[in-house]
Amino acid sequence: MQDYEELKQLEDDLWAAADQLRANSRLTASEYAMPVLGLIFLRHATTRFNTLLPTVEEGIPARASGALREERVRLGFQGKAAIYLPETARYDHLAALPASTNVGEAIRDAMMAIEESVTDQNGNKLLAGALPKDYLGLERDLLAELLKIFNSPLLASARGDVFGRIYEYFLNQFAQSGAQEGGEFFTPPSLVRMIVNVIEPDHGTVLDPACGSAGMFVQTGHFIEDARHRSMQEVDITFYGQEKADLNSKLARMNLAVHGLEGNIRIGNTFYEDHHQLLGKCDFVMANPPFNVDGVQVARIKSQVGEQQTGRLPFGLPGTTTKSRKKEAGETISNANSLWIQYFYSYLNASGRAGFVMASSASDAGNKDREIRQKLVESGHVDVMISIGTKFFYTRSLPCTLWFFDRGKPDDLLDSVLMIDARNVYTVVSARSHVFTDEQLANLSAITWLYRGENEKFVELLGRYQREVGDWLSTMRERFAADSGQVSALAVALADFAKVTADAAAVAAVREKLGDEHCLTDDLLAGFRDELAALEAQADAWQAALQAALDAADTLLPDIQSCPPDSSFATRKALQARLEAVNPQVKAALAALEARHKAWLKLLESAEKQLRARQWPRFAGEAAREVRKALLPRDVRKREKPTARDLALEACKRASYFVAQGHWLLGRFPNGWYDDVPGLCKVVSPADIAANDWSLTPGRYVGSAAAILDDDDGEGFRARMKEIHDELADLNETAQTLAAQIQAELAELAE
Repeated sequence: MQDYEELKQLEDDLWAAADQLRANSRLTASEYAMPVLGLIFLRHATTRFNTLLPTVEEGIPARASGALREERVRLGFQGKAAIYLPETARYDHLAALPASTNVGEAIRDAMMAIEESVTDQNGNKLLAGALPKDYLGLERDLLAELLKIFNSPLLASARGDVFGRIYEYFLNQFAQSGAQEGGEFFTPPSLVRMIVNVIEPDHGTVLDPACGSAGMFVQTGHFIEDARHRSMQEVDITFYGQEKADLNSKLARMNLAVHGLEGNIRIGNTFYEDHHQLLGKCDFVMANPPFNVDGVQVARIKSQVGEQQTGRLPFGLPGTTTKSRKKEAGETISNANSLWIQYFYSYLNASGRAGFVMASSASDAGNKDREIRQKLVESGHVDVMISIGTKFFYTRSLPCTLWFFDRGKPDDLLDSVLMIDARNVYTVVSARSHVFTDEQLANLSAITWLYRGENEKFVELLGRYQREVGDWLSTMRERFAADSGQVSALAVALADFAKVTADAAAVAAVREKLGDEHCLTDDLLAGFRDELAALEAQADAWQAALQAALDAADTLLPDIQSCPPDSSFATRKALQARLEAVNPQVKAALAALEARHKAWLKLLESAEKQLRARQWPRFAGEAAREVRKALLPRDVRKREKPTARDLALEACKRASYFVAQGHWLLGRFPNGWYDDVPGLCKVVSPADIAANDWSLTPGRYVGSAAAILDDDDGEGFRARMKEIHDELADLNETAQTLAAQIQAELAELAE
């Protein structure tokens, strides 16, 4: 898998380049979105095609050539995790076209050829009408540059789900830039993954009646491969989607194809049309429907209310109104949230599960909506409710709630609902964007496992974190040694330089070379030597901190590595206690690394700027430059590899991070089974819900969080505040130095 930071930088660079081209054209974001997504699709399809082509060609006789060979290639791709591409529709062919070629026409023809060639086992064209073909209206130079952008060697050699990520990234960016009003085609991956983690779709019939760009189906594919360790070809699963907007349905079909998936996507307004006719037949239902829709006509949906809680609206109509700003006259639904909620419930079979995103207001709405919630709770099939904080959506900052139904709940859970308040669980990406990390998703999922009595999954997760700790601890010795080697090289170079600064003849020569304004006073030179002596005296303490962490790691690693995957909870808990006992040494090593980097680089800066070291003949300038590069963070934008500093710090940070994840689990569930945790989760009964006006808002039940004084989150906050304080002190010191220099220069000018 590619380095995460490199992949993130690649995404940013691709977007910046593509968006810059758009800014220099006459196109709006919406006009530009589909052609660009079409090229990403084509680049990815070509990469997958080229990866599998050698395998396909092994089964083709050497004597086959021309049209016969191409037909054999086409047949060979049937059943493969890639689509067959006619020769003229391959990205390599298009990128190599002469400058005089009408590129727009060539790309359009390529898209048409792909639509013709991609079929299912029954001969149905899976991409008919889905691919963008509006390339003739784009400027020829613009298209040529776009082809170059997506033809970089990094993309041509990309593996795994790199293209899926880039495709989703561009969907996200277009959503933020207004290419699609409200960004309705895109559900943030964090929420999709949370839904998939809870309902665990791994077989049967899967429906999304508001499918947008098919993100729910794509994540289901990831879940099956990552969690179930099976390929999609091994699983009996069928995706059905319905989407109101034609553009969104095309995005969905492209998204599925990019990920090597197939699905039956139909265009239709789910309020009035039910193309797939899957009432009571679905194993899983997932969706992120549009919130708070008004104006749905009662006359067109009242027949959906069945007798004895049947039909698509088994619990009746929500509130209605005769006032509408829409053109349609007559009685309308005042808010369609409860329509969606009932649709998702009604599509489930007797053991089906549903998970969907809903406006937070739907959990507390009154009148008819409250009555519908009451009937849902009384059915016993409301499984889990999760409150999500703000800033998870790209185009709006409102909070939301994830709802989960399970019509196959065991009898012992029929009279309970798990409430999780995850509003304080998030990672900040930017001022307007929050996400869940992989570990936050896993930890929240672990609560549902314990609630369902799947305690072994909790223990497995704890074991996974402990193995991660072991993996990172095992890298520390080599990485610390590399880092120490760079520091030693710098120390030697500065020590040699310090000796020269004590040589009167050498000092006199440099002063003469620099002239009267050399500023190389005896006090300045002596001060440099004193600072060097202080660092040399401190070096042993820093090294001792590193050695203590290495010794602790050496003690623990055999136990971590020999711990069987099926170890008991008691064994895992005892090991976690040992990991937490050595975590202070790991953090102390991290602090020592950062302190010595800062101190030695500051002394190097003093030598070069104040003492003008590069003007001295015996200063090892080139060596110092290389060491500085090794002791500074890499520049991801320049595709630099991690430096010695990066690798040493990463080993400490990641080991400590995974210790903290184990602490998060055991700090809240110390016995390895489910317990209510104030401020986080609580299992409530129908009586509890009835007493709260049938509210399904988790915050009304879980209470306030108890202070966990030793929690790593709090420690991390305090550490970060100290870092900010130190950084501010450094900036203030630098500002004072600059102010003094400016003041002195102004005084000279005034004389």
